[in-house]
Amino acid sequence: MAEFEWFLMNALRLGALGLAAWAFVDALTRPANAFVAMGKLTKPAWLGITALAAVVVYAFGLVSFLGLPAIIAAIVYLVDVRPAVRGLHRGNSW
Repeated sequence: MAEFEWFLMNALRLGALGLAAWAFVDALTRPANAFVAMGKLTKPAWLGITALAAVVVYAFGLVSFLGLPAIIAAIVYLVDVRPAVRGLHRGNSW
């Protein structure tokens, strides 16, 4: 039974780390003016939040004092900020 728990916790930790890394890479690829235009925090702020979330999950795991808030921050980016900044088009409108 202990092996199953170890496997489950590592799977959850890797999934959470992947989620935080995905949020960071996505924030890295979005244009900086889109964040301001949509009334969100700036791009450097979201890069810092998502990078910190990935580091916290890597260092402390998912089930820790800081792990759950870190994952919530990454989820907030992916659910709220990403759709808003993804809706803006890059470059010229023609």
